[in-house]
Amino acid sequence: MRHSRGKKRSQMLFSIALAGVISAGGSAAAQSVDDFYKGKTVEFVIGLSAGGGYDVYARLVARYMAAHIPGKPQIVAKQMTGGGSRVAANYGYNIAPKDGTVLVMPDQSLPLQQALGDPTVKFDSTKLNWIGNPIADNNTLSAWHGTGVTRWEQARDRVMSLGATGPNTSAWYGQAMNVMVGTKFKIIMGYPGGNEINLALEKGEVDIRGSNSWSSWKVTRPDWVLGANKKLNVLVQIGLKRDPLLADVPLLMELPTDSDDQAALRLLSAPTTIGRPLFAPPNVPGERVKALRAAFDATMKDVAFVEEAKKAQLDLQPVSGEELQKIVDEIVATPPRVVERLKTVLEIK
Repeated sequence: MRHSRGKKRSQMLFSIALAGVISAGGSAAAQSVDDFYKGKTVEFVIGLSAGGGYDVYARLVARYMAAHIPGKPQIVAKQMTGGGSRVAANYGYNIAPKDGTVLVMPDQSLPLQQALGDPTVKFDSTKLNWIGNPIADNNTLSAWHGTGVTRWEQARDRVMSLGATGPNTSAWYGQAMNVMVGTKFKIIMGYPGGNEINLALEKGEVDIRGSNSWSSWKVTRPDWVLGANKKLNVLVQIGLKRDPLLADVPLLMELPTDSDDQAALRLLSAPTTIGRPLFAPPNVPGERVKALRAAFDATMKDVAFVEEAKKAQLDLQPVSGEELQKIVDEIVATPPRVVERLKTVLEIK
């Protein structure tokens, strides 16, 4: 009897506990997005260093986006640097709460690095909830005006020195052109940064700057790229579609005739559209992801936001979260033969 009463008591307690769990789950499911975010603080993690392009865009978005999220939570931006933003991305994927209270801005190249099999990328980019990107900004490969070179085809007829910082996009674009379309760039690596390459251009030490974003040129050296007396000729632009101001300049991926080479260069070019991307961790409830994406889209149209960006000379060419998700999925799903072709061209083991 005593055993029977104990068994019934245990069953009763279990039933009560189960009912409580079901009730709590039902309440959570019924909680509106507005109710969830009211009084909350959203952590905005920036994976790159303070003062750089990622940081500037991230903090600008953070200042305005909170007003467009239901419940109007506070957004607090903070740096979490290391590993080319891998530390921040791994935090967002593996450690951060999966409830919509964390946003992360990583480097644009991480999905590409995942596709190339980089072992330090310890997450799946396709499982992240991509929220949006404020600037899809093409990169450029440009020749100093003193060379007399105005079209990329001319670089197949003569050896030209190309300044780069190291084995990254500053060298990769020229390297890919050498292999795939027969240019004769002599790639000189080791410059500490873009400013040093610019100085080398002025001194005549190099003929070509292998990579710089179009918006950066317009902000930092407008007299070099705009107007009748410009100092640089943009030979190739790197992106998925041509910039309106560079309508006559071909895309890198348009240069080869081989379809696999075109696909490989599309893979190399895709991170420019990813731009300054923003994601929420995986497994965030769908209605909150939808609300965050809508808030990002509304921020991009916010008059005060647009005006502040203009004053700071920051270009805005937004990419929605849905479009960003498709681009990331496409990068990661690139056929192995295309990935191997690109790795071979760029000498990545």
